[in-house]
Amino acid sequence: MRDRAVPEPGHIVILTGAGVSAESGLGTFRDPGGLWSRHDWRDLVTPEGFARDPGAVLAFYDWRRERARAARPNPAHHALARIARDWPGTVTLVTQNVDDLHERAGQPEVIHMHGSHMAARCAACGHRWPAPAVMAPADPCPACAAAAARPDVVWFGETPQHMERIAAALRAADLFVSIGTSGAVYPAAGFAAAARAAGARTVELNLEPSENARIFDETHHGRASEIVPAWVAGILAAP
Repeated sequence: MRDRAVPEPGHIVILTGAGVSAESGLGTFRDPGGLWSRHDWRDLVTPEGFARDPGAVLAFYDWRRERARAARPNPAHHALARIARDWPGTVTLVTQNVDDLHERAGQPEVIHMHGSHMAARCAACGHRWPAPAVMAPADPCPACAAAAARPDVVWFGETPQHMERIAAALRAADLFVSIGTSGAVYPAAGFAAAARAAGARTVELNLEPSENARIFDETHHGRASEIVPAWVAGILAAP
């Protein structure tokens, strides 16, 4: 284990999940009343569902994109932008979220492992472009003109994005912090163990203990808008 005080200029790797954006009005997935209690995920977030009914899937993502654009960053987003700005070492922020609230809070760089609502992608050539407010199955790709537009998000059964970059950050981490995640979805659920195996101290900030809470060296439970700013303030004030 590296120095438990996280020596400056230490490398902090932060993983955020749906719990960070929940207080901005963007619902979580698995909680009671969450999206999967109202929608069948097989129809909306799988390649097979898109193949069966692309119009329905695109309409679902149009709705989610509209809600994301209407949402506002909350104190947790702003606190994480603060630590990225003020920490004298390196901060790598990885998010499972597909909204842009981290960016709008001032986060200088965000690794979106599950893609982004704000982008479209061509299923034929891989070209990406800013997503319009409304997408249709016949929309042509700006690069190759194929009618193969889809949301630039990672569906179940697909490989998350930027995994080599994330793995390198986990190997270099002095401190790994998991915020607002269930600890149930891999590969993200394995990040804490990977960072710990590489010598990092691990911290969980979550509304309640995650499914893998036992592997963390330190845990703080409560509303993200309260516990994340408090944790950031403590880290930045530490000698």
